Amino acid sequence: MKIAVVGATGLVGEALLRVLEERRIPASSVSAFGSRARNGGASFKGKRLDVQPTNAEALQGFDAIFFAGGDEPSAQIVPKVAKNGCVVIDNSAAFRLDPNLSLIVPEVNAAAVRPSQKIFPVGNCTAIIMSVALGPITKAAGLRRLHAATYQAVSGAGRAALEEFEAAERAACSSADDPNPKAFAAPIARNVVPQIGQINEHGYSVEEAKIQAELRKILSLPELESAVMAVRVPVRFAHSAAIFFETERATSRAELAAALKNAAGVVFHEDGIVTPREVEGKDDVHVARLRAEDDPGKHFAMWMCGDQVRKGAATNGVQILELLIERGIVKR
Repeated sequence: MKIAVVGATGLVGEALLRVLEERRIPASSVSAFGSRARNGGASFKGKRLDVQPTNAEALQGFDAIFFAGGDEPSAQIVPKVAKNGCVVIDNSAAFRLDPNLSLIVPEVNAAAVRPSQKIFPVGNCTAIIMSVALGPITKAAGLRRLHAATYQAVSGAGRAALEEFEAAERAACSSADDPNPKAFAAPIARNVVPQIGQINEHGYSVEEAKIQAELRKILSLPELESAVMAVRVPVRFAHSAAIFFETERATSRAELAAALKNAAGVVFHEDGIVTPREVEGKDDVHVARLRAEDDPGKHFAMWMCGDQVRKGAATNGVQILELLIERGIVKR
């Protein structure tokens, strides 16, 4: 099986190469692509890979291609590559809400895979992580409504955003002036910024609207009532969320705790807390502080954390490939 990674020098592209190696995907070759050629610009299994410039012609002949290079390149190139029979797993937002394409989070909705589908979008990082935590609850007692505040790491905005944050931290420690914010709506060091993306006429940011729409699709709950406030926080990796939800039927904290304990991809903390720094570099979603507002009843709250570069992007993409291999849609 020949695999290509587009955007191999970005945070997600680097993580994709790392996860492909860690999970021992049976590839006969792995090739790296980017916006321009770079000799030895990527690394896989301890060896340097030359990065080739991305275009549809150069991407012919691969069995599976991961795209992690942004919305516009994906929109232009992915359909051309998929038309030739290659499976494309795309980390951009270009195809996530296409009604003809399943939005797969393997722990949650593996049954939604369509054998004829060639383009597999990878969901918004926060929506993926939240869906892993909400999936077991939905299965156990249904999900009617949720309100959530997300606390999103700076690396979710890419390498340049992470570097801006680190520069701002250095400036704060030396009492220097803040660098002008480019990746964020306000300075991020020693601060929180309650805006991720432009805010629409209804008062929702781009990120908030993505989370709402994609959760409905992943969980197969098109009528799910939700409200989300997305906040950027001075954390390097791993997103967190405080989620307040209403189930369809009356249940108990004990039943929901049991569902979370037994769920694939979830680490449930019966006692204590979990923080984003603890889950950096991990693939599981961690859930803590599950509580009942009425027990037995329908109203509950919980806290969750997950590494958005791994489970929220790279690992979820590789898990989709594993699922396609298992079902014979992609041949070894």
